Amino acid sequence: MQRIIVFSDLDGTLLDPLKYSFEEALPALAQLRERGIPLILCSSKTRAEMTVYRQRMDNRHPFISENGGGIFIPSGYFAAPVAEAETLDDSQLVTLGTPHAEIWRHFTALRERLGVKVRGFTDMTVEEVAELTGLGREEAALAKQRDFDEPFVFDGVPDAGFLRAIEDAGLNWTQGRIFHIMGRHDKGRAVRLLKALYEQDRGAVATIGLGDGYNDLPMLQSVDQAVLVRHEDGNFDARVDIAALMKTQSPGPLGWNEALLQLLARGENQA
Repeated sequence: MQRIIVFSDLDGTLLDPLKYSFEEALPALAQLRERGIPLILCSSKTRAEMTVYRQRMDNRHPFISENGGGIFIPSGYFAAPVAEAETLDDSQLVTLGTPHAEIWRHFTALRERLGVKVRGFTDMTVEEVAELTGLGREEAALAKQRDFDEPFVFDGVPDAGFLRAIEDAGLNWTQGRIFHIMGRHDKGRAVRLLKALYEQDRGAVATIGLGDGYNDLPMLQSVDQAVLVRHEDGNFDARVDIAALMKTQSPGPLGWNEALLQLLARGENQA
C-alpha cells in the first residue's frame, strides 16, 4: 500500500473563514496523527503565521508558505540533504519565490504607471489588515511579514488591465480571499517538489490535496485526489474544474473533516 501524504490549504479550508478555527476538523486531524500520515500545510499565509498554526496543531511536518514561494523542511526530516536548500534556524528553506522587495517594487511601479487604485498589505497599517481580513491584531502583524508575495485589494471592481500587466511583467497573480502578486511560482510547483522528496526518502506516495479557491488550483492539479471545499455561502469556486474532483458537502473545516475521513476509510478498505 502506498504511503499517503495530505496537502491542505488553510483559510476557508482547514480553518473556518470567520473564526480561523480548525476545531471541526479535529477527528480527521487525530486520525492523521494516529496513522502517521504527514499533513503538509500549503497556504498563502506567511511563514510567521503558519508557524503559529503548526504549533497549535502540533504539526511537525514540512509546510509551504505564500502560495508556494517557500518550502520549509524541519532539519533532519529527510535522511538525505535537500539540494538547493539553505539552513534557516531549525529548518531548511527551499526558495521558489521572488524576494518580496522585488515584488513590491514591481507592484508600486505598475500601480503608478497605470494609475490604478490598488493597495497592498505593505501600504496598510496592522489595524487595516486586521479589519480587512478579520484577523486579530497580533496575527495581522504576522500577515504583514511577507517573504515572497504581496496581497492586494482594488478600490472597487478588479482591474483586468492591471492583472494583465502583472503577467506582462513576467510575474504571476492569484486570488484566494484576496489577490496576490508574486513571482513565477505557485502551490503546484511546491507540491510536486515536496512529493519528489518524499518519494526519494520513503518510496511511492499517494497524495490528497484539499483547497477552496483559485489559488489552490495548481495544488489540486498536482495531487492524486483533489478535494474542493464548499464555501460558507454554499457555493464552490467555479474556476476550479478538474477531472475526478471530489466536492465536500459541508463548508470549511467541517467539510474538510468529512472528506478526509471518507478518503482515509476508502484507503483502508482498498488495502
